[in-house]
Amino acid sequence: MAARLAELPGVRAVVLGGRRARGTHRPDSDWDLGVNYRGAPDLAALTALACEVQGSPVEVAGAGGWGPWVNGGAWLRVDGTPVDWILRDLDRVEQVWSDCREGRFEVGVQPGHPLGFWSPCYPGEVALGRVLADPYGELTELQQETRSYPEPLRKALADAAWEAEFSVAAARKSVASGDALHVALCLSRAFGILAQSLHAHHRTWCLNEKGALAAAALLPRTPADFAERVGVALRGLDVAAVETAGAVVRDVRAVLR
Repeated sequence: MAARLAELPGVRAVVLGGRRARGTHRPDSDWDLGVNYRGAPDLAALTALACEVQGSPVEVAGAGGWGPWVNGGAWLRVDGTPVDWILRDLDRVEQVWSDCREGRFEVGVQPGHPLGFWSPCYPGEVALGRVLADPYGELTELQQETRSYPEPLRKALADAAWEAEFSVAAARKSVASGDALHVALCLSRAFGILAQSLHAHHRTWCLNEKGALAAAALLPRTPADFAERVGVALRGLDVAAVETAGAVVRDVRAVLR
């Protein structure tokens, strides 16, 4: 499938991503194929191939169809197995990588990413993926670069932990009025930032919210009971929960110094 995708107009390379690329998959895990293109992908050709390999009609979302960062793609079932195609604009990936090397990153609004889409996900996907088809050698070269975590990005993401403290302070103001939604959002944001900062501190790519808490808890010097204390705070959403969150933030920021 990857070889056939790479033959389509505009497609430059195909990479296996997700848990299967990292060897942490379960038997029922999806197969995630990153379809890297330049220019405008040929939506008609992608749709025709998708319908052929699934054996039934498939809707393929073009560039931007799934939002500004996830971009587009298709959800297929091939012989009963879920296979996701995820479009990636290679020019944009390279620009984000250039920004990351300078210590610049964005957090964009994106459906499916409640804590936002963190732009370093793009080079992280390349670094952690398994290249399946790369007839021009572009993605293989980029992968070699991205496997060295940029020091400016490490510092920028570690320094971003200040916002976690700010978010807890905002939650502290809202908890007295019983505004559970705002408290939940503030605490979730704080813990998501801490997960990103801890990964960056150890020069480890963090791709999204899923699994980030458990992965951060396993990193060296992460405070004891980190994941458990986060869970207590998110279940409570009361005054005690906010104080627990504040203590977690202080403990993590001490690690990051």
